Amino acid sequence: MIDIYEKINDLYDKRREIELGGGDGKILRQHEKGKLTARERIDLLVDEGSFVELNPFIEHRSNDFGLDEMKGPGDGVVTGYGKVNGRPIYLFSQDFTVFGGALGEMHAKKIANVMDLAAKNGAPFVGLNDSGGARIQEGVVSLDGYGQIFYRNSIYSGVIPQISVIMGPCAGGAVYSPAITDFVFMVEKTSQMFITGPKVIETVTGEKISSENLGGAKVHNSISGNAHFQNETEAEALDNVRRLLSYLPQNNQEKPPILKQDENKSDYRPDLAEIIPFDAIRPYDVRLVVEQVADEGSFMEIQKDFAKNIVVGFARIAGESVGLVCNQPKFMAGGLDIDSSDKASRFIRFCDSFNIPILTFEDVTGFFPGVKQEHGGIIRHGAKILYAYSEATVPKLTIILRKAFGGAYVALNSKSIGADLVFAWPNAEIAVMGAQGAANIIFAKEIENSENPEEVRQQKIEEYREKFANPYVAAARGMVDDVIDPRETRIKIVQALEMLRNKKESRPDKKHGNIPL
Repeated sequence: MIDIYEKINDLYDKRREIELGGGDGKILRQHEKGKLTARERIDLLVDEGSFVELNPFIEHRSNDFGLDEMKGPGDGVVTGYGKVNGRPIYLFSQDFTVFGGALGEMHAKKIANVMDLAAKNGAPFVGLNDSGGARIQEGVVSLDGYGQIFYRNSIYSGVIPQISVIMGPCAGGAVYSPAITDFVFMVEKTSQMFITGPKVIETVTGEKISSENLGGAKVHNSISGNAHFQNETEAEALDNVRRLLSYLPQNNQEKPPILKQDENKSDYRPDLAEIIPFDAIRPYDVRLVVEQVADEGSFMEIQKDFAKNIVVGFARIAGESVGLVCNQPKFMAGGLDIDSSDKASRFIRFCDSFNIPILTFEDVTGFFPGVKQEHGGIIRHGAKILYAYSEATVPKLTIILRKAFGGAYVALNSKSIGADLVFAWPNAEIAVMGAQGAANIIFAKEIENSENPEEVRQQKIEEYREKFANPYVAAARGMVDDVIDPRETRIKIVQALEMLRNKKESRPDKKHGNIPL
């Protein structure tokens, strides 16, 4: 007679077999490539002992091309839920040791099921991608599986945070799921994303390129902008996912967690008076301003190697999560171009989706000029920033540090497009254009006809700056709420965030707007 304990032992034997994935040999090969297994990655991501696996016994049901003789434990993907920093998340982790992590019908079903659970329970969703793409032997059902996932990525966008971690190959249709998610992490040398691989490209176009140079971490973090974070190791990437989640709410109905701060520490920052050169054309690193204003060590920059003329990321100010959008005068004088417009707009929309206040540090010369920019669609791309700020209903603060010229001044969270509060430093210049350019246009004849054109030009530049380009003109018209002492910047921001914490604002009822994509 078989007793219950034999059945229990049989259960554990089956579980051990599933946990081995493709077997010891394939696990060894995974490690030799510098990659962890699907389950090792989960252990690093979630709090110890918190992971609960779902659907471990699912198997493929295809009989074609020899699959009827092939076993695939868990059908090549581990799914379930766990906790990060004590808060629930849902996840999948593709197992490259089983069918090369290729996505088939049941593989996709497991992922879709856990995505639905994440949305129903209002928790972030994390995908650990390591896959050779669609399982060719299963034909069109594998493509349908991708569609099931893409659909959920899209309809749950703005409902729950979605994070993709690329930990191996991610090719063909597989790349579109990460592209829809909010943030993409990549690992140097071991992760690649591309729609068509090097061999296909060489066949079609004759171009020769390696997988790493085509779609590696460096490429997507610095050239294409398809990824947001680049890490040296998988462990570092997963640790940064944990850090990123700490800034975010669980879903769009919640606000981000607020951490306790040392109330005895002064918010007065005397160094801010010295960081920015008074000369408007001298560069500086805006990160130095961020470091003074944000809680110590709290700034987490996003896409730091892409579109370097704008800096975006999360920080905490008095324990509260904020999204920072900052012009970077170190690159292109902080002007806005196509890539920086895209980078800022998408970040602004993410913050608005998840109730994260937006703080803008402005020092902008304008939209970057040039034939390449105009022909590339700078009008359309620049309009995205205007749209994103105008659409956002979260608390929105702007600090004008030095320059705010032309349409870029309007686009970067001015009062006219919905800023709650705009502060300016006393050296700020706010105008249609810089004093030098304006004086050359307005007083062109007077300068040209004078006996000493250069002396008159300098006089007119100073005259224009005094009359139009200082912050008090804008403050007199209500476009600047206050001109502040730079050293009190953090004090003003802390007060403003506290005052705006219960802000409620709505937009006209509609299905959705039509952002100029």
